[in-house]
Amino acid sequence: MTGRVKGSAVAELSQVLKQATGVIAARGEGVLLFDEDDRRYLDFTAGIGVTSTGHCHPRVVAAAQEQVGKIIHAQYTTVMHRPLLTLVERLGEVLPRHLDRMFFANSGSEAVEAALRLSRQATGRPNVIVFHGGFHGRTVAAASMTTSGTKFRSGFSPLMAGVHVSPFPDPGHFGWPVEQATDFALSQLDYVLQTLSTPADTAAFFVEPVLGEGGYVPANERFFARLRERADQHGILLVVDEVQTGFGRTGKFWGGDHFGSHPDVLITAKGLASGFPLSGIAASSALMEKAWPGSQGGTYGANAVACAAAIATLDVIRDEGLVQNAAERGAQLKQALQLVADKHERITDVRGLGLMIGNEFRDADGKPDPVTAAAVQQEAARRGLLLLTCGAWGQVVRFIPALVVNPAEIDEAATIWSDAVTAVTS
Repeated sequence: MTGRVKGSAVAELSQVLKQATGVIAARGEGVLLFDEDDRRYLDFTAGIGVTSTGHCHPRVVAAAQEQVGKIIHAQYTTVMHRPLLTLVERLGEVLPRHLDRMFFANSGSEAVEAALRLSRQATGRPNVIVFHGGFHGRTVAAASMTTSGTKFRSGFSPLMAGVHVSPFPDPGHFGWPVEQATDFALSQLDYVLQTLSTPADTAAFFVEPVLGEGGYVPANERFFARLRERADQHGILLVVDEVQTGFGRTGKFWGGDHFGSHPDVLITAKGLASGFPLSGIAASSALMEKAWPGSQGGTYGANAVACAAAIATLDVIRDEGLVQNAAERGAQLKQALQLVADKHERITDVRGLGLMIGNEFRDADGKPDPVTAAAVQQEAARRGLLLLTCGAWGQVVRFIPALVVNPAEIDEAATIWSDAVTAVTS
């Protein structure tokens, strides 16, 4: 007997989940998605920066299919498997040389919490300092460290203790030149260390090279250099959250490479496995061995199929020159978006690195304009271009296509964007 039992309830998705578009994706190829009616869309969301090699890259598909036929799940604190061991070796080729130990989990939030646990255990200190506008995840500890919007941290208090917030050098928010914003952020960090969390109580600084959910705001070289100085001076760990900025997204392999970040702990996820759930943290052997026995583990971490996909992802990024492509196509996209912004006063800033670019909307009074941003994002979707919003007010529309995007697709996206902005603002 099949079908619904008479009188039984019909399960549905939580009504709290909100979709950025009404598209029901049926298949994907590269930067293209097709719905159930076979309508074509340019996907400039990449699953929020996850499908780094595009949808269903043939080499990633083949690697996953081959691994599924061998072993799907080999729990890595029980037995080892070859894809995991190979992935660790391959990551050693792209990680900063001093980061030679890895721990794997499933999601960015889990990796952030693993980095938090390591930081506290290794230093014996209770507190961490995060930077305003940062997004680190939705689990309780990660959400307690997230300040990109109240929706990620409200309604389930009390949050985790020991988190202190310091300003990020965001020129647009303060209305200052980048040098002045950086001076302010550094002086306020010193004030936090003097008034809220003494260095002797501070385990780590957690920072994104580019604010993600916070509005696609890049940091800068001087800010990272001074963070490193303060970390070294006080024995504080510098934890760089590369969940969204890693794996070529910004036109360098790691977003922090733009700024000489030199992290003690690096967090990665999203683009790591082209859509398969996989995340991890990297640290030096000397630091990682300070984690307490039993503090690292997890049922699904380092899944064999996800690891095989990650190896193929590394192959594709290297063989197809995708880091360089991200830099070149990002420059092309930024220039095209700036031309649109020059014609529309509502777009007050076009910023970002590589293929991680935000367009900020503000109203005639200079206040954040999430209404127009959302309207343009929706109009672009109706015209076949999928985008997302971000920023504290949702006032930024972000472009984050797969790293395989080509010049013609960039031009097409820019044309649709221009038409959508014109349609909404005029």
